Order: sequence, then C-alpha cells, then structure tokens
Amino acid sequence: MTQWGERIARPLRALHLDSIRNRILALAVLATLIPTLTTTIVSYGRNRRALSDKVDQELRGTSSETARALDHWLDERLDELHASASSYVLSENLGRMQGGGADRAVARLRDYLTSLRERFPSFETLLIIDAPGRAVASSGGRTGGMSLPLTRLDALRTGDAHVGDPYWDVGLSKAAIVVAVPIRQAEGRFLGALSAKVNLRAVADTLARLAPAGAGEIYLMTEQGRLILSSRASSAELMRTNLPAAAFQPLLDQEGTTVTYERDGREVVAILRRIPQLRWAAVVEVPRAEAFAELARLRNGTISMLIVLLVAVGLVAYGLGTLIARPLERLSSAAAKVTSGDLNAELPAGGSGEVGYLTRAIAHMVSRLREREGQSELERLSITDALTGLYNRRHLMGTLANEVQRSRRLRRTFSVLMADVDHFKPYNDTNGHLAGDAALVKVAEILRKATRGVDSVARYGGEEFLIMLLEAPLATAAIVGERIRARVASEPFEGGKVTMSIGIAEYPSHGDTPEELIASADAAMYRAKSQGRDRVIVASGGIPQEPVPERKPRRRKGES
Repeated sequence: MTQWGERIARPLRALHLDSIRNRILALAVLATLIPTLTTTIVSYGRNRRALSDKVDQELRGTSSETARALDHWLDERLDELHASASSYVLSENLGRMQGGGADRAVARLRDYLTSLRERFPSFETLLIIDAPGRAVASSGGRTGGMSLPLTRLDALRTGDAHVGDPYWDVGLSKAAIVVAVPIRQAEGRFLGALSAKVNLRAVADTLARLAPAGAGEIYLMTEQGRLILSSRASSAELMRTNLPAAAFQPLLDQEGTTVTYERDGREVVAILRRIPQLRWAAVVEVPRAEAFAELARLRNGTISMLIVLLVAVGLVAYGLGTLIARPLERLSSAAAKVTSGDLNAELPAGGSGEVGYLTRAIAHMVSRLREREGQSELERLSITDALTGLYNRRHLMGTLANEVQRSRRLRRTFSVLMADVDHFKPYNDTNGHLAGDAALVKVAEILRKATRGVDSVARYGGEEFLIMLLEAPLATAAIVGERIRARVASEPFEGGKVTMSIGIAEYPSHGDTPEELIASADAAMYRAKSQGRDRVIVASGGIPQEPVPERKPRRRKGES
C-alpha cells in the first residue's frame, strides 16, 4: 500500500498545493479516485492471492505426489526383498551350513541370488549375511558397503527392514542405496539378512516425470541437506553438494509451506516434503519470476490503467474545482467551528448541487449531534449516582441479573462484595454533610481504582457500596476486598480515619439469584460489623439458612 500511495503522492506534490483551490482540487481528485483505487487494489489483491494459491497448490501437489511415488517405490523394493527372503531356499541352506554340505549350500544360495538378480533389475547386487555377520553368498559384482554393522544386524533380529544412506557407486556410476531384510526360519528363528544394492535410476526417472514445466526442478536430499538426485542431474558431484542452510532450514521448519529464497543468483519459490521411510526430503523448486510472470503482467497493466485514470480525473476535477472552491471555503469555516465543539455555529445557505447537498448533510449531522449529546447525557444520568459517579443501584441490579444468567449458562463463577463505611453517621454529624459527601466521593474513587474495568461498582444506598467481580472466585474476591479495606483505612480523610466493613459472597455457592447473593454478602458484612468493623468476612456455607435481620429502608447519606 505504501508503494501505491507514493506513486499517487508524487504527482500531487508537483501541483504545489499551497492554495485552497489547489487543495480542493486534490481533494476532488482523491475523492474520485478512492473508489476506483479501492476496487482496483482489491481486484489485484484477489488475483494475486488466486495466483499465489495456484502456485502453492501446484508445488504442494507435486511435492506430495513425489513423496508418495518414492514411498511406493521403496515399498515395492522391500516387498520384493521380503518375498525373496522368505523362500525356503534361504532358510534351508543357511541351516545346512551349520553342519556338513556347506559348499553345496553356498552354491545353491548363489544360484538363487542370481535368479533374483535376473527377476528384479533394480537389484544390482544381492548378498546373504549370516547371523554372526559374515558374508555367505552373493549374486556377483561389487559388494562393498553391503555388509551390515553388528548394530544394524542386531536391529534386524526384531526389526522389519534396514534402509541405508544413499551414496554414489563408482562401479555402477549411479546413485544407490543398500536395503536389507531379515531371514528367518518358519518358527521365527533369526538366520541372517538378505542385503541388496538398489540403483536409483527408477527414482531419477520419477523425478524427471513429475518435475514442473519450464525451469522448475525437483531435488531429493537427506534430512541434513545433502543432495542426492535432481530431476535434471545425477552425479557424484551433486551428491557432494549441500543445500545452503539459509534455504534448507526454512524449508525444513515450514514443511508443506512455500518458502521464498535466493539460489544461484535468482529468487525461487520452493516447498519441502519429508519421505520418512527413506529419511529423505523432496524439494520442488520454481523460479519466482516464472511462477509469478502472469502477476507481473497484471501489475504493470493495473499501474498503467491507474495513471491514465489519474490524468483524466485530474483534468475534470481541475475544471470543477474553480466552481466549488468558494462555497466550500465557507462550509469549511463553519465545519471547523462544529469540529471544535461549537454545535450552535451557523452554516451557510444550502444552495444547489453537490455543495448544497453536502451543506444540508452537515446541517442534518449537526442537528443529530445536538440531539445525541442531550440523549447521551440523559442516559448517563439514568444509570449513575449523581454524587459519586458510580453506577446506581437500579443499573447494577440489571447488570447482576444478566451476569447470573450468563454464568449459569457458561457454568462460570463470580463474586459480589457488600461494603459499608463504618461509623458514617458520627463522621457526618461531626464534620458536616459536605465533608461526608467528600468522604463518599473519595471512597468511590478508591473502589474504582481497586477493581478492573470489566467489574461493576455501584452505590447501593447511603454509605453502602456493591461490587460485582466478573469470573472471580472467593479467593480472588477476598484479596480484592482486603485491598479495598486497607486502602480506605490508610487514606487520609478530612474528618479523620475512615474504615469499611466488607462482606463477600460467591455465585453459585452462596446464591443463584441476585437477591440471594446480595443477602449472603449483606449477612457477611453484618458479621464484619459485629466482630469489630474494619474487616473482610466471606459468607460461610451456602445460602444463609438463618433469617437475615430485617433491613430498614436503604439509609440515606448521613445515617450510620
């Protein structure tokens, strides 16, 4: 957006907007262009997202298909090897080698491996390894790297297969891997392993078939970033190459998500998909310029269209600007007064056309503001206490009823605090009503600061206050109540020290209606009074079973 704004701002700065007429001209141009700009940018954004989604889907689909194809390829090789290892020829002749006739058994094993080699062209060399780890027979050819370490051989005693790391076979001049499966007797006794050197020619053909069109490419690499094959090349040099960490690590961390990075001097878009069985990863890579060539054409066309539109609208707006400048100046002056808060400012005559409509619209808006200002003040007065500015009792009872319904539906808890200023009547009689009013205002401010914005604090009547703490259990409410009590007790008041007695009740433990909760909190507050005042008491048990002493009508300010 900043780039678009800068492209629009450059021609505007060249207009030297140092006069009201030129500023109105700029406003008219912008007012005309904003809908067009918005529509164009939204359309461009949608096309960009659609093309990005298309590129993402193609890369994601190719990477997933590559991973599935290689998983299937490995499954086929392992199935072929498992089927070969399950033959009685292997188990019978390996068993015979424990006694006499070892030479004949070896000859039969070699013949069997030779037949397997002819049946399965992917197996370049086959090797039989006995349980102690000795090479027993092979199908011929180089067997270097096909023997298994004892740790891998031991793993095959209970495992299903061993898949080795890829390497470049000098004798074959091909990339290859070694796979091995266990050889067991019918009763399950481990006899050894059947190891096969598998060339990766079929894998390279699969990569070439699945590679994206154009300059796109598929890489196979180990999970450490070492390249194995690509859809375009297979060589010993390639297998000695590592993908740069700056490209490899983001791909690995964001598997299945497109990543953009620079490679060989060009920006590319790529996606990685792991192949767990092989401990490999497939990376599908496409040059960004090629992937988003259509988007570049769309961007250039959009910019050209906007420039043409800007010039055309600017010429039209310049002609209209001289006609609307003067009435707009008068309207602007009046609007400035309204903006500053003077809702009684006189607006110029309406006139005709768009300026007249705008004048009438502003006049109507000012009229509505005047009405709303009065209505807002009435609403505020209807729910607040005139002295303290807190919510009044009527508003809090409605809020409390709503919170009971919400907490019952959501199975949440909340607490209410009933707080009363101790010995307020003597304080009022000694210091006068003005001092008493000031004390109540100060207590109200302490309550407001000690609670959260989502809580509700109300003057319940006289020197009593009711506080509703949303989603606060008894333990939290007790902490808040003690904080309020301590702050009031430590605060200097004009007529001396002031303390409060506070009772706490929790929904639904102490009542599941507003009246029951208030009764529980009120009873707890009375116990605080009877135990010496200046303390916080939590309601005990459920809803009080003993009748609460009949309350006199709500005390007015000045009563104890």
